[in-house]
Amino acid sequence: MNTTQFQNYAETIQTLNLPLISDTSLLPKSLLMDTDGDLSIYYVPFDYVNQNAKIVIVGITPGFTQLKNALIAAQSNIGLGRSVEETLIDIKKKASFSGAMRKNLVDMLDFVGIEKWLGISSCADLFNTQSHLLHSTSALKYPVFIKGENYNGTPNMTKHPLLKSYLLANFGKEAEMLKNAIFVPLGPKPAEAMQLLVKNGVVDESRILFGMPHPSPASMERINYFLDKKEKSNLSIKTNPDLIDNAKQAIIDKLKSLRT
Repeated sequence: MNTTQFQNYAETIQTLNLPLISDTSLLPKSLLMDTDGDLSIYYVPFDYVNQNAKIVIVGITPGFTQLKNALIAAQSNIGLGRSVEETLIDIKKKASFSGAMRKNLVDMLDFVGIEKWLGISSCADLFNTQSHLLHSTSALKYPVFIKGENYNGTPNMTKHPLLKSYLLANFGKEAEMLKNAIFVPLGPKPAEAMQLLVKNGVVDESRILFGMPHPSPASMERINYFLDKKEKSNLSIKTNPDLIDNAKQAIIDKLKSLRT
């Protein structure tokens, strides 16, 4: 765990007036890690890697909501005088996939039986009493914004030089520490990042559960169809039911063949 990096940013984080920071334009330049044209990458204290995790949830990149929640949690822990390690663990627990995404994520994980595979009552417990089983992360670990807005996968992170370098240097390094876990990429962009790691020999493809829709509220139609809450006949042309059906069954089948 890179505690030095957090310590380098701790003073800046401690002095932030977070209630006044409503968008990326109000973030201090001291948190800016890199830029390339319209792209900007900011530091957020997601440095903790749970090497004992049984399941790794992989998003695209933390959005502004997750960034702000992480900074709030960091300030709170610093104010309480907690150690760097305690602080980083608490930040991950409170800020990862926070907001409306978390309920959608839990519903989908439970629907395919991941809670049974893990031996817990619900995947909601991964964010509290069973957090030792979870490592939540992103293909791009540090928040990426384009023109100040949340990055949604364009430009392609597996081809853009700066984004690809961050993907391999950060997420690739984490994945190497998590050989015994299953990986659940959320949506096509994290799945593409996972395929790059497979190609590079970092992760065994047999331990990746491809096809889970992204839990964002913007994907509610796909999520509801995945959860059997919406009929195929009522779907818009934007949703491919056969793709979701095949992916869901593949996840269920792969879980049956994997040991915890």
